[in-house]
Amino acid sequence: MKKNYIFGGVKFHLKFNSFSTNLCLKKGMRFNMENIKIFACKSAENFTNEMCKCLNVEPGKIESIKFKNDNNFVQILETVREQDVYIVQTTMPPVNERVMELLITIDAAKRASAKRVNVVLPYYIYSRSDKKDQPRIPVTAKLMAQLIEAAGADRVITCDLHNPAIQAYFNISCDRLSAQSLLQAYFRDKNLEDMVIVATDAGSSKKAYKYSEYFGCPIALIDKRRDANDDRAIASTVIGDVKGKNAIIFDDEVDTAGSIIETAKILEKFEAKAIYAGCTHGVLSGPAIERIKNSPIKELVITDTIPLTKEKQIDKIKVLSMAPLFAEAIRRINEARPLGDLFRME
Repeated sequence: MKKNYIFGGVKFHLKFNSFSTNLCLKKGMRFNMENIKIFACKSAENFTNEMCKCLNVEPGKIESIKFKNDNNFVQILETVREQDVYIVQTTMPPVNERVMELLITIDAAKRASAKRVNVVLPYYIYSRSDKKDQPRIPVTAKLMAQLIEAAGADRVITCDLHNPAIQAYFNISCDRLSAQSLLQAYFRDKNLEDMVIVATDAGSSKKAYKYSEYFGCPIALIDKRRDANDDRAIASTVIGDVKGKNAIIFDDEVDTAGSIIETAKILEKFEAKAIYAGCTHGVLSGPAIERIKNSPIKELVITDTIPLTKEKQIDKIKVLSMAPLFAEAIRRINEARPLGDLFRME
């Protein structure tokens, strides 16, 4: 299936299949991508290659090794003098290793006289440590912003932050993309009838309302209560009608999948016809894959902001590609055009 869109007077199309969504240039289009170099950190090579294909540029040559004393070493293998450099990093485990590799690569580009150093972080590192809600704890999301700036970055491009206020942690430009249009388009093309959008708790009701506006369908809210002194909230009932309906749960990320599976079980109890889930970031740590495999969820749709390793690939999980959207953001930054239209693809 193909849908046409207009970005700044230039026509693009989106092609959909069961695993990915690709934003492709119309055949014959040419863009001025001079003075741009895009480099992949080790775990981001696939994502970077896909971006580069969309931009019709070659990935930059870079070498990253580890010495026997466990120190990281990065060398950029081509000139970047007076170039706009883009460094792409994911948060594939081990996360702290990725942090050091990113900071060292930024420093290498800066010391090689890059004109501007832009960091592409599809999933923002330590995004959930965004506030001081307990005594004597760090705000690591703010620390990461300070470290990235101190290393020499001029801009950060990321996606669907756990807390949008993280953008304000930076004193440099921070552009935040969203997978909302991608997820909406995927579920729209499934042509589901009798849909209901489900908010996992009161905090996610605003997001659920936005999706329900797009699909023109009702929302339902999971009511969570605490039992005695138990700190963990337990889903007890559904506010709204889900009986005989196709229920879709949307969230920004799925980590251990505890909350989303609990929600799915309640929906099954209240006789939802089928249960789907969509999220931007598939962290899928710990028991997540086993939980999803054994859950009533029919399909979980995620994006590739975090690489899905082979052992985590199961039939219930579908992956959409965010690389084309990031590629379009890079193109617009290069051409000094606004990014706002990327949030209004539909």
